Amino acid sequence: MTDLVAPREAEIVYETEEPVLYETRGAIAVLTMNRPGFGNTQNSQMTYALDQLFLRAVNDDAVRVIVLRGAGKHFSSGHDIGTPGRDVTSSWPDRKMPWYDHANKPGAEFNYAREQEVYLGMCRRWRDLPKPTIACVQGACIAGGLMLAWVCDLIIASDDAFFADPVLRMGIPGVEYFAHPFELHPRIAKEFLMLGERMPAARAYQMGMVNRIAPRDQLEAETFAVAEKLAQLPRFGLMLAKQAINQIEDIQGKRTGMDTVFQTHHLAHAHNDLISGSHLAGHDAKSMAKANKGE
Repeated sequence: MTDLVAPREAEIVYETEEPVLYETRGAIAVLTMNRPGFGNTQNSQMTYALDQLFLRAVNDDAVRVIVLRGAGKHFSSGHDIGTPGRDVTSSWPDRKMPWYDHANKPGAEFNYAREQEVYLGMCRRWRDLPKPTIACVQGACIAGGLMLAWVCDLIIASDDAFFADPVLRMGIPGVEYFAHPFELHPRIAKEFLMLGERMPAARAYQMGMVNRIAPRDQLEAETFAVAEKLAQLPRFGLMLAKQAINQIEDIQGKRTGMDTVFQTHHLAHAHNDLISGSHLAGHDAKSMAKANKGE
């Protein structure tokens, strides 16, 4: 008989006490994902640290712009699905639903509650931060990494960066923060999702998903040059401009569409559980794990 309670992990081994580094450069707050040995894959330790540090940057009146980047070779190769620091069943202080501890909920309730909090809920909150945000993307930006880049107002990529959402290999119809048809033309979004192929930075720029491309050795300089320009503009005006565009996207159906697809996403998880006993199972799980490392 299948155990309906989410299984506990084996011993969790965190490779760093600081999964996200924080610094300020004048009026710019810099959040650096700090799991380079694992392609900056996102475990709960990192995700909750990001949430805390985004809030810190918002509450600091000296900060006018926020830059999000990843240490090492890759920006982020997605959700953590197999490192010693994978902590999916650990209990963390929820931000969105502080009365609801998802950690020991049975069956589909565990995944639904956790991902609504950690992925959909947090990403929406980060998208709506009142200060402009820039994703500085190098190397891999895969699956869950897309969510982190897409919530930012601007994306500046290195010329060797690539983007991919290969989760259909596991029978999953895209990452939880489902912005694909808004980031790309619907036909291109279908290609991107169905084939799961890597989209080079040049094509992502052509499709309007990336704002600027720079050589890898000039990526940081280009990113901070743009951030400095934004920092000189009226703070309230920037907030209103950002809010206006986000609201138009939501009027066009972005928020309600995400709600619908989030439920479909969890239907896929439940289907995988029924046929294999694992919500991560799929016919090509090994290649997904390889992609998760940015290889």
